[in-house]
Amino acid sequence: MLKEKYNITGMSCAACSAKVERVVGKIEGVENVSVNLLTNSMQVEYKEDKLSSNDIIKNIADAGYGASLATATKQKKEEKSIKKTNDDAIASMKFRLKVSIVFLVILMYFSMGSMIGLPLPKFLSGEGNPVGFALTQLLLVLPVMYVNRKYYISGFKSLFNLSPNMDTLIAVDSGAAFTYGVIAIYVMGYALNNADMHTVMEYRMNLYFESVSMILTLITLGKFFETGSKARTTDAISKLIDLSPKRANVLRDGVEENILTEDVVVGDIVIVRPGESIPVDGMIIEGSTSVDESAITGESIPVQKEKGDKLIAATINKNGSVRIKATEVGEDTAISRIIALVEEASSSKAPIAKMADKVAGVFVPVVMGIALITFIVWLALGYDFSFALNCAIAVLVISCPCSLGLATPVAIMVGTGKGAENGILIKSADALETTHSIDTVVLDKTGTVTEGKPVVTDILAFDIDENEFLKLAAGVESASEHPLAEAIVEKAKEKSLEIVSPTEFQAISGRGIVASVDDSKIIAGNEQAIKDQYGNSENFTEAFKKGNELAAQGKTPMYFGKDGKLLGIIAVADTIKKDSKEAIQALKNRNIDVVLLTGDHKNTAMAIAKEAGIKKVIAEVLPTDKEEHIRELIEAGHKVAMVGDGINDSPALARADVGIAIGAGTDIAIESADIVLMHSSLKDVATAIDLSKAVIRNIKQNLFWAFFYNSIGIPLAAGVFYLSLGWKLSPMFGAAAMGMSSVCVVSNALRLRAFKPKKVKKNNIENDEIELIENKRKEDKKMTTVINVNGMMCEHCKATVEKVTRGVEGVSNSLVNLDAKNVTIEHSADTDLEKVKKAITDAGYEVV
Repeated sequence: MLKEKYNITGMSCAACSAKVERVVGKIEGVENVSVNLLTNSMQVEYKEDKLSSNDIIKNIADAGYGASLATATKQKKEEKSIKKTNDDAIASMKFRLKVSIVFLVILMYFSMGSMIGLPLPKFLSGEGNPVGFALTQLLLVLPVMYVNRKYYISGFKSLFNLSPNMDTLIAVDSGAAFTYGVIAIYVMGYALNNADMHTVMEYRMNLYFESVSMILTLITLGKFFETGSKARTTDAISKLIDLSPKRANVLRDGVEENILTEDVVVGDIVIVRPGESIPVDGMIIEGSTSVDESAITGESIPVQKEKGDKLIAATINKNGSVRIKATEVGEDTAISRIIALVEEASSSKAPIAKMADKVAGVFVPVVMGIALITFIVWLALGYDFSFALNCAIAVLVISCPCSLGLATPVAIMVGTGKGAENGILIKSADALETTHSIDTVVLDKTGTVTEGKPVVTDILAFDIDENEFLKLAAGVESASEHPLAEAIVEKAKEKSLEIVSPTEFQAISGRGIVASVDDSKIIAGNEQAIKDQYGNSENFTEAFKKGNELAAQGKTPMYFGKDGKLLGIIAVADTIKKDSKEAIQALKNRNIDVVLLTGDHKNTAMAIAKEAGIKKVIAEVLPTDKEEHIRELIEAGHKVAMVGDGINDSPALARADVGIAIGAGTDIAIESADIVLMHSSLKDVATAIDLSKAVIRNIKQNLFWAFFYNSIGIPLAAGVFYLSLGWKLSPMFGAAAMGMSSVCVVSNALRLRAFKPKKVKKNNIENDEIELIENKRKEDKKMTTVINVNGMMCEHCKATVEKVTRGVEGVSNSLVNLDAKNVTIEHSADTDLEKVKKAITDAGYEVV
């Protein structure tokens, strides 16, 4: 399965996007298509063995629109950016608007000036030269029609292709009014020849040239405001692009060259001086510095970087000159993947948009039918041609479906952009919509609620100075690679204690270690290790009691002995993150159930849950069983979000309604997650839910006003209330109302730019009684099956196959071996393996 993005030209309204989507969707081999009117783009998933991109482009061209692969038309960021594109569009609209207004003012002076007492040249006033009066108006409307010729080119082209759009309505109604005016000039000339002054003066006052100019000018005015507003929806993407430096200093053949960042290749040596942005992802090979990574990770404190450390593009080198070897360049850098992810999410469609798309697909033809019926009915009722034409034009003008087409995409683009600004990367509009309905959040413990790194929490020294005790303990543990040992060594370094390397180091499996430090034999380990070495002495009873108390708090006590006596206890634990309490309370404040799902011992899990304020705990769960617990919650009717680190939790992330990955910078490619929290802060979960609710609320408002506007405007323009109330809408007012409706929808969506994460008071933490939910393990035997798969070539292929196989019911885990070209799946005995094979095939790979 191949997924590609296309740039589409010629679209002007929701009817256009619906037409393109319908045409492409009917092509054999196309699995999914989404057209975005706001970005003039299209995303297509298709089977590359059945068609090619050229086939898709040809079908779009046959429908009357232009298309090109996004990659084929991509220009260097230095030469053309999103901001420049927006500026060009605004400048073009501004020019059209200026010309339209100037000639409209002059035309209105000649056509209606006499009505308010303004003097006209004698050769054009009164009955002296009616044809000259009409020709002057004709000449003044032509420049307005010319600068706005886009409406006619697009409108009539779409009409001839049987896919009328918004431009078709504008072209038909203004064209009809203009044609009527031209015919009126000929009628006036004929009447003059027959001395029929009554007919001459009647047509002199109903030329409609000023209506043509007014309609085009007001619509262009609305489009100008709309273009400016739409440009602001892409601000977030523009800011992301601007983060990356446009040029890089590269060392080639011993000579430093300043080149475009896009021209840097993997393996190049890049020189980065103090104050410069890092242009590519790479590794330091010379020098050291501190780097401001706040743009990527949200961490405000600069991070010290030494030789061998990795650097991320778009971060800022603070105070040291370094040379780095480029490891990822161009579209492979972290910042480029972030930009691509935000653009893709902005271009995707939420399920709520489907209703608007269906309406837009038939809207324009229906409106043209209503306009024709309006024209015929008023003629049948005995009203003159001019009155009937006026009503029909008003219907066409007021019914342009711009607001329908913009209601959803502008809100999604602003929402996803705002999420990116806050370090929340939302991968699709579908995920953005689903998130607002979440009622249960399941949290992994390690790395999500906790720091994911054990630290020393307690030091209990018996008859020895605490620092001396820690020094001995660190000396013993310095030879061990165990994470708990590393925590003790790190604590000693923090206190600037001298660490003496041990001799005669010996590991005792499952118990601890024995080593010599300063000619003393030191034993370090758990309670059983002390008993094995020193016997079950009553002298240790009190110490073991204290150790058990620490264990009950979720900490791991480590005992240290020397010469048959206990030196003390050091407790190590994976502590909770500083913002976990606030984050969990924020979720509870939103009436969201929070569940801790972990493989740790229940005592440790209960201790962490108590400290974090979590009420429900499921402990001692294998990574492969987490997905089953998520499934049970979903089957019970809950909307579930799973929050994890995106590695061991990937099956659960894929199974949840919304998978949220905690990961900074380079972790954004986690395929199994729908949302990635760049700042690794649990508080962003509540922010993501709030943002989703704000976006969906905004979309519903936009759709309501779009439908409400048309349901009121069309009957009013058709003259439904004319006979009873005398209400009749001028085409000029209709054009103004149509333009403002689009402006209102876009402006309403832009209110989302003011979205700010809510703050939680630190003293508002609830202490609920913790409920330990029994971990019900399945009785059925787990089975392992190896499936050979052709077509897998890279890490992306690996992630895709693992994701689709884990999504099949009964599959608890899967692992791809690229070298062996196979995938190993763990599954229950009743799993339908044909569904697994189909999932792989549907993803575009071949099952052997």
